[in-house]
Amino acid sequence: MDWGTLVAAVSGGSLAISGTVLADRLRHRQEEDRGVGARRRAVYIEFITAAGACHARLRQIAEVPDAEACLDTASRAALSDAAIYEVRERLFIDATAAVASAGQAMFEQLRALQHAVAAGATLTSPAFHDAYHPYLGTVWAYRVAVRNELEGKPLSPAVFGWDGWDGKDRCPICQGTAVTGT
Repeated sequence: MDWGTLVAAVSGGSLAISGTVLADRLRHRQEEDRGVGARRRAVYIEFITAAGACHARLRQIAEVPDAEACLDTASRAALSDAAIYEVRERLFIDATAAVASAGQAMFEQLRALQHAVAAGATLTSPAFHDAYHPYLGTVWAYRVAVRNELEGKPLSPAVFGWDGWDGKDRCPICQGTAVTGT
């Protein structure tokens, strides 16, 4: 019996099996990574969408505060109706630390806006804008964090011709140039 042929055949077979196992593991890891990426992207979009729905409802309340029997109850309902709490929990589970941190900062500023509306702030009041502009700044910080993670592409206010993310430079109320109905 030729031992060299046997050793070569066993070695070749071992290498082939090892290569197949390694390739399968890499393919499986890539599929997992794609699944994690897709899940993250979905929760990132879901979180900002829920925050947007809540923000829109808070603006409606602030536009006509007298339409609500209780501003505190209505403003709290805006958060729960938008399901922001549930989505935030998923964000904490699936997001990277940078995106989770940006999301939490955005949520805290949304809560500050909710508190201002609950206290009776109207769309044109300084109290509303004192809460709104920091919220808007954190919305953009969240978008930048997500974009940086998913695409690795930077984004700055200058791209849009803005001075900052918070929108104060573009706000007619904060700039004192609001058009009045008189």
